[in-house]
Amino acid sequence: MLNSLSHAPRGGFRPAALFHPGSLVLVTAEGSAEAPLLARNIAAGGFRGRLMAVGGSPAGFEAFPDIASLPAAPDLAALCVPPEALEPAMAALAAAGCHAAVVPGPAPDLSGIEQRTGVRAVGQGSFGIAIPTIGLNATLSHIPPAKGRLALVTQSSAIARAVLDWAAAEAVGFSHVIGIGGNQGQGFAGALDWLARDPGTGAILLDIRRIKNRRLFISAARAAARTRPVVAIRAGGRLADASGQSDAVMEAALRRAGVLRVAGLDDLLAAAETLARVRVSPRPSGGAGDRIAVVTNGIGLGNLASDATLAGGGRLAGIDDTALAALSIGLPDGWSGRNPLALGPGSGPRLGEAAAMLAALPGIDAVVAVHAPEAETDPDLVREALAAAVKASRGAPILVGWPGLATAGIQRAKLAEAGVACFPTPEGAVRGALHLAQDRRNRAVAAELPPRAVLDLAPDRARVARLFAAARLAGRRELTEEEALAVLTAYGIPTVPGRAVSGPEEAGDAAAMLGFPVVLKILSPDLPRKTEVGGVALGLTSRAAVQAAADAMQARIVAARPAARLTGFLAQRQARRAMELRLRLGDDAMFGPWIAFGRGGTAADIDPDEGFDLPPLNLTLAHALIRRTRTARLLEGWRDHPAANVPAIADALVRLSQIAVDFPEIEFFGINPLTADPDGVLALDASLVLRPPGQISLLAIPPYPAELARPWRGRDGRGVLVRPIRPEDAAAHAEAFRRLSGEDVRFRFFSAMTELSAAQIARMTQIDYDREMAFIAVEHAENGSDLTVGTARLIREPGGESGEFAVVVDPSWKGQGLARHLMERLFDWGRAVGMKEIVGQVLAENRPMMGFMRALGFSLRTSPEDAEVMEAKKRLV
Repeated sequence: MLNSLSHAPRGGFRPAALFHPGSLVLVTAEGSAEAPLLARNIAAGGFRGRLMAVGGSPAGFEAFPDIASLPAAPDLAALCVPPEALEPAMAALAAAGCHAAVVPGPAPDLSGIEQRTGVRAVGQGSFGIAIPTIGLNATLSHIPPAKGRLALVTQSSAIARAVLDWAAAEAVGFSHVIGIGGNQGQGFAGALDWLARDPGTGAILLDIRRIKNRRLFISAARAAARTRPVVAIRAGGRLADASGQSDAVMEAALRRAGVLRVAGLDDLLAAAETLARVRVSPRPSGGAGDRIAVVTNGIGLGNLASDATLAGGGRLAGIDDTALAALSIGLPDGWSGRNPLALGPGSGPRLGEAAAMLAALPGIDAVVAVHAPEAETDPDLVREALAAAVKASRGAPILVGWPGLATAGIQRAKLAEAGVACFPTPEGAVRGALHLAQDRRNRAVAAELPPRAVLDLAPDRARVARLFAAARLAGRRELTEEEALAVLTAYGIPTVPGRAVSGPEEAGDAAAMLGFPVVLKILSPDLPRKTEVGGVALGLTSRAAVQAAADAMQARIVAARPAARLTGFLAQRQARRAMELRLRLGDDAMFGPWIAFGRGGTAADIDPDEGFDLPPLNLTLAHALIRRTRTARLLEGWRDHPAANVPAIADALVRLSQIAVDFPEIEFFGINPLTADPDGVLALDASLVLRPPGQISLLAIPPYPAELARPWRGRDGRGVLVRPIRPEDAAAHAEAFRRLSGEDVRFRFFSAMTELSAAQIARMTQIDYDREMAFIAVEHAENGSDLTVGTARLIREPGGESGEFAVVVDPSWKGQGLARHLMERLFDWGRAVGMKEIVGQVLAENRPMMGFMRALGFSLRTSPEDAEVMEAKKRLV
């Protein structure tokens, strides 16, 4: 696989200087509120690097009169200075060779100062940075964080202090605590990129209030969540948007990245308790990962745990007769033999043994062991048995619920010290198990391998552009209903036949042309909800009925809304009975364009049932969006209502997503209702609003760069399509690997492999087009299938100007010039995104590849780390 190399410019910002510094300078000004606490914490932390100070002489620091007097360039600076002194200080640091800083105080223009000085900082209002493994505690904490495998990235100092206070009592430690404050400087993306590569970080907690760059954030979060759990909390989400829509969009965005969103501090701490002590695999071993076994010495507590499992959406694991027989051996008489397993009075010391036996069963994803304090049982024996079971278990994780305080509190603390995930209630332990299940599902979905099927779209983009231009020319941002429906038609979404007219008589003529029965609607830019003013008439079966309805409708609306502008009527053929749905495309201040699906009709806003996701969507994602709603069950049909055509609904969602990709000037697009029946879907009504002139949206997830696809022919005349890879190429990619020779595999992956794992295939086919490119050559085979016959990949360093490449070609295409063409496509892409250098590694025995590299202009040298590996390097500019 490709190695991760660092190529930061000499003398510029290095992430290691911020997140793993070897030296630090504290720069203070008189009257700084943060400086005394920061100085004490740094001095007491046991930092093994050099500590210097400017502006004061705190204990444990070498004091210097100014930054220019520092004897060596520090890696990291902590700046406790007023806003007006910040830029001069950062400029002086840059001149001294320091390009990383922490800003705990106010810094209104921190982003601008970064650009002008070249110093990268976390802040303003940063809680600071703690890295317990190197003894650094440059934070404003009231308590030093212990060493551990959790990382906390936080905007709120209050939340940071609360988490650290809890962690100290629960014996939970941290690899990093990173306070990014107002997220004006170095923010979530940089921290996540570092933590994703840190072997000492097992799980990441995020406190999110503001995302500065949605695309960088999603990209970095997705990269981190591929290899470890990431859990996020958002304080103030409902305060900012009482409707909950913004929170729903955020949850959708985090889901796409594989991040688990939790509701509040209690859930965040429960997740931290679990993730700090339970090693989790990226994917569950079959199923949803939510099959929980409950074992207890008290029936009542076991029932509470079982209720919490079912109420939380989990399942009580089934235990077959063979497993029951095995479990019964050696266990106390009177045990229940079912889930929950109640072992009976006096069985506390056997709780650990039973939990370990359950954890070894293949149909169980997590075990919750609940202990009720007993009069005649030594709690130390119970604790030791549970700790031994957790330590020895190689199966499902074991989580412990031990209610009580007087005696239980002491035992929970000792279990925590032993590395056991322990909770004060049965419900808390279950919540921890369900967090594990949800995290596994989120990360599995983010890495899911979609089928080969790709929705082939051929929209009439020119027609839509003309509609938008005409509306702009007329001074309108809102399209008429007829125009909005025409946009859907241009993208292949079926719409009900209709015709816009100016008056009642023309309405009758249009109805006769369309065929009865018809629906008549008023047209007005001032009436977004026509039904509220009697602006819709159904079931009109004659020309006379249409004219009469139009006259009455017009009179009624003029009387009720005299200021409303009436522009005419829309006559539409009445659709047959079907389920009414609503599809929406909107915009979120933090995460940009979103797509929603749910119940439609006039009750959609009164009793909403809506799922959210982000464009771009493919068919797999569209089906998943539908399944997340209660409406999905109704689509299966009930009583005299036939099942709806769900694939047609998913098709419409993908087409709406493509509209968002193609026309970022759209502010809102709603379809309500979209009717669905066994035959398909039909859009009956639509509304579309454009953004103000000159404004466009930015998708949080980069769309597929279809414009980079180009045909190419080899020396023997055979043709391929060279295009960026996409998730639907997973199966073809696996097949291409199987066709490689053993030598090709060893030269490409530096090891002998016979098969790519599902996780590896997902990583190779589901790429972030902003930070990585993989061009594949696709040959159309005679049997109609597509074969991947070549791949070239270039991965950019996060935030850098360099990247690492790899290339491999199918044996049947060697000697055709395909590898050179693929590499030249990579060079072009790299230059287009601002890269200056690409590097790679080649086995020294692979002489044909080394000759190929030299022919492409690469320089080669022996790797200083491995004499059998050559490093290839090429400047792009």
